[in-house]
Amino acid sequence: MRIGVIGATGTIGSQVVAEALDRGHLVQAFSRDASQVKSNERRDGVSWASVDVLDPASIAAALPGLDVLISGFQPGNAAHDIADTLRRSIADPTVYATAARALLKALESHPRTRLIVIGGAGSLEVEPGVVRADSDELLHATLDQVGLPREYAAAVRGHRDALNVLRTSNRLWTYFSPAEDIAPGERTGRFRIGGDQPVVDADGRSRISVEDAAVALIDEAELPRFVQRRFTIGY
Repeated sequence: MRIGVIGATGTIGSQVVAEALDRGHLVQAFSRDASQVKSNERRDGVSWASVDVLDPASIAAALPGLDVLISGFQPGNAAHDIADTLRRSIADPTVYATAARALLKALESHPRTRLIVIGGAGSLEVEPGVVRADSDELLHATLDQVGLPREYAAAVRGHRDALNVLRTSNRLWTYFSPAEDIAPGERTGRFRIGGDQPVVDADGRSRISVEDAAVALIDEAELPRFVQRRFTIGY
């Protein structure tokens, strides 16, 4: 299988690349400017190319030969400068929906290519019909807990809006909401899968390692279970 990864130098994207390679897949990695990718970020067996995820024509030019395109798009480069990504996300939270529209537009010329978008957890239902992103009180409490500025609520809602854009499409899309607490850790390959509600452990925590998120993403690439649907995971 040939898998494309947008945001391949990112925290999740780099693990997705590694997981795909370990399973014997061919990987096409995408960056805003592939010439700027550092030598320590390049891997054997990975081809690099530049793509503008906000430009449908740029994305469409990258699609030939791909079975699946996984987008881990974030404004800026969160893996190297999280503060800059936070600033950009707050300044223009519409960028996520813009990227979703561009990806869907590009797929019009390649309707058999599957798309997996790595989004946010804020659009998950904390209880039936109650979405954290729709409530200032719930959202601010979560942002306070994880140490993010309350202004980042706009970006959380931007991710929710991107999911809503995808939901209007009949393309072969999948939206992945990671657990609310996601960080580098251990690859266990053992986790539970959910739909529109977070998966929580015995202590009520929704958590997953970046490594296991990559496992779930490549699992979905290999054996699609959530076409035109969203899924999440957790321990």
